[in-house]
Amino acid sequence: MKIVVLCGGLSMERNVSIASATLICKALREMGHRAVLVDMFYGLEDIDTPLERLFDELPPVEAVPVAAEPDLEAVRAARKWKSPSKVGKGVFELCRLADVVFLGLHGACGEDGRIQAAFDLMGIPYTGSGYLGSAIAMDKDLTKQLARAAGVRTPEWRIARYDRESVDQIAGSVELPCVVKPVDSGSSIGVSIAYTQEELIAALEENRKMGRVVLEQYVKGREIQVGVLRDGALPSIEIIPKKGFYDYQNKYRAGAAVEICPAPVEPDLEETLERTALKVHRLLGLKTYSRTDFIVTGAGKVYFLEINTLPGMTPTSLMPQEAAAVGLDYKSLCQTIVDDAIGGADAQ
Repeated sequence: MKIVVLCGGLSMERNVSIASATLICKALREMGHRAVLVDMFYGLEDIDTPLERLFDELPPVEAVPVAAEPDLEAVRAARKWKSPSKVGKGVFELCRLADVVFLGLHGACGEDGRIQAAFDLMGIPYTGSGYLGSAIAMDKDLTKQLARAAGVRTPEWRIARYDRESVDQIAGSVELPCVVKPVDSGSSIGVSIAYTQEELIAALEENRKMGRVVLEQYVKGREIQVGVLRDGALPSIEIIPKKGFYDYQNKYRAGAAVEICPAPVEPDLEETLERTALKVHRLLGLKTYSRTDFIVTGAGKVYFLEINTLPGMTPTSLMPQEAAAVGLDYKSLCQTIVDDAIGGADAQ
């Protein structure tokens, strides 16, 4: 099968995407697929080979570790093709030639429904959820509003828009401790837990240019996540950071957190977690796979935090660990995602 594995782009999760996609591409090739790895932003600007031949003249692909957060200005400056488009030269043309596009993207332009909508208009099959569910899930405010209306418990929150002059005013109106995070970012980029006014002001300053910011009630408890695959819940996984909370560094640095799958929880709690993950997945109209993040308090209360429509597929990511717990290895997980995209292309 001819597959384009799309990665990179202009997201703060660019480096996570590249790490996921290289591993995905390598796995697909090992299963006999003609998989081409393409950076969505740079595209094919350095490629002179006729597009059809790219599926036969495959350069080696090796898995790479997740690098630090990218310098997006440097990424923009390095592109030779000076176009305002966020999709690089030749990307759409190559994707048209593929049997399916495997979306190894994360964050803006990849997980927010825009590339999905473009592919829908062009009739290009792709993996994961459609444009509408992706767009809603990317917006933490919209997702929490829908979840709460459906009876799903979520921490109290408010949305803030502010400039430098209003940071102190915003900080003075928030009850501490508080979680501060961008409304439409992932991989815990920009996320802080503020226990003091000074920490809150610093977090607000860090996120000032992010646009809308979520100010969320801090709920102390266990961090547990649940994947959904083909409309069935996978076993829960508990994350115990060795230091701090489950931020970008603790997510992607090997050994920075203890991850236990299945999570050591009582059967009733496991059933609640799985049922809630499926409920939110279906509520947003998601497809094939997702991963839902929860906090479980000492009293056993389950709080929904957010849902991810293109879960990480890096060597330290959680979705592959959950799949492995039910006997689905990494290659089989990738194949399942491809099969569902091909089988459900008409339903996108």
